[in-house]
Parts: sequence; structure tokens; C-alpha cells
Amino acid sequence: MTAVRRRHWLLAVAAIVTALAAAGVYLSFGIGARPQFVEYPMQEPQDMPIAIAAAADGTVWFSIDGADAIGRVRDGRMERLPKPGKSLEPLGLAVAPDGSAWYTDIAAHAVSRIAPSGEVSSFALDTPIVRLGRLAVAPDGAAWFAEPIGRSISRLKEGKLTRHAFQSPLGGPYGVAVAADGTVWATLQAGNQLLRINPDGAIRAFNLPRPGAVPTDIAVAPDGAVWFVQFRGNSIGRLKGGQFVEFAVAEETAGLSGIAVADDGAVWFGMLRAGSLGRLRDDELKTFKLPRDDARPYSVTVDRDGNVWYADIRGYVGMLPARYARA
Repeated sequence: MTAVRRRHWLLAVAAIVTALAAAGVYLSFGIGARPQFVEYPMQEPQDMPIAIAAAADGTVWFSIDGADAIGRVRDGRMERLPKPGKSLEPLGLAVAPDGSAWYTDIAAHAVSRIAPSGEVSSFALDTPIVRLGRLAVAPDGAAWFAEPIGRSISRLKEGKLTRHAFQSPLGGPYGVAVAADGTVWATLQAGNQLLRINPDGAIRAFNLPRPGAVPTDIAVAPDGAVWFVQFRGNSIGRLKGGQFVEFAVAEETAGLSGIAVADDGAVWFGMLRAGSLGRLRDDELKTFKLPRDDARPYSVTVDRDGNVWYADIRGYVGMLPARYARA
């Protein structure tokens, strides 16, 4: 390549990068000058993305702590949709089959739904004190969420609230996931247990083999395996066929947070203190360092194309493209 042609090529690349930056998209480049991560900075400097979920149409929704808005990335652009009141610890967010997003709204004492059009509807909870953990949406469109104070895994469908309370002297639930057959799984942090709620409403607790593991986030794989974060155990656990298996994470102070299972069976999770994403596939661990040293990925999700998305509480929503995620 001649010097003139090379200069023209560099100018063209610079123009493309400038255009992407103007649209709010930042690329991190790896070997061969190919992008590894795509990151979207928050539109307001104080915004802190917390929970994240991908819709079937490719839209990625996320909650924002302290903001009167719900965020989404659609067609490569970030949007900020207004909601009534500011969010407080918006840990729960999931997408329904109709493309709407459900989210926990502690400040409003409610669980709310935002339609793709931006219309918000809320369903008030009937308790004087409201604390809410994670939230998941079942195949039938029901929203399931953790109520730690009421020690309940609660179901909201068509405006009707059904609580599945359980006996636990050690505290309430945090993580919630729903399997394809409608079975609901949850974690009890202080109780060091997993809970299973069958479609008929029967509840069963499973004691974790590691004492004081502090299970937090949970996900169900297509094969029925239940994967969960053991925060204090600094490991990822799996329950399958009635057997527990544990996978240690190399970094001793990784601060594991968030978990999702891709269609190829890979298990993804955030590593807050390591500023990385972790992947378990075929029982092997691989880490993906995020492009910023201060990155703090709190929640993760995998979209329809296999791209891995994360909510970074430092003020970014980011994505690892499928071609790198599957490598």
C-alpha cells in the first residue's frame, strides 16, 4: 500500500469511528484492529445501569438506578424512556414474550411494565415495606419476583398477584429464574439454599453443599441444569439431575454478579472486582477482560444472536459480539 493510499484508508477509518462516537457507540480494538467490545455510555453522567435483559427482537433493556427512566439499546442506538418517579435499587428486570419489559420499582411500591411504545403500567404491592430482588418472566408471560421481607417468590399475571411464601428463619430470596416448563427457581442468600416451585405450586428447598456460599443470581439452561452464583464461595454452582457441582473462579476476589446461559450452553457471568466477563463452557473457564480498568459488570444477558451484553455500574452498557463470545 502506497503512503497516499494508506493515508486515505486511515482517514476513512477515522471518519467511521467519529461517526460511531457521535451516535454514542465506542469500540475497543483487539488484534488485527478488529472490535472486541462495543460500549454505549449513559446519556446522563449520574446514570447507573443495574439489570439488563434481551428481547426476542434484538432490543436490549436495562434499568437505571436513581433515574426516572428505563433504558434500551435498539438498532444500535441507546434510548432513555421516561417512567414515573426515580428508580431505587432496580435489581429486577426481564422481557416478556410480547416484547415489553417488567421491572421492580421499590420507590413506587410496585412491579411495573413498560411497553415497546414506552407506555408504563404499574401494579402496587400491598405491603407497607417493600424490598425486591431479581425478576424473571415465564413463557406464559407471568412475572415472578423475589420479595425478601415477605419471604416469598411472587407471581404477577393479568393483574393478579399470587405469593408463594416459604418458611425460612434465615432470610428471604434474591435471584429468580423460570425454566421452559414453568418451574421456578430461586436463591436464598442467608439460608444457603435453592428453592424450586413446581407448576402445581409445591415448594422444595435444596441445601447447598458449601457452607456460607451466599447464592445470588440464578439461571436455567435449555437442558434443565440450574446454574447459580456462589458469591462468598467465589464460584459458579450447578444443580443437575439432583447432583451439585462447583466450578471455582480463578480470581479470589472476583465479586461474581449476574448470570445467563447462551443457546450453545455457555454460562456467562460478571466479575465485578476483576472488571471482566467469565464464561464456563464444557466445564472450562475463560475470562474476557473489559476495555476499561474501572469496569464493573453487574448483570449480564445473551441476545438472540449470541452477543453477550452487560450492565456496567460505572456508566456503560456493553456488548461482546458473538464471534468473540463463541471463540
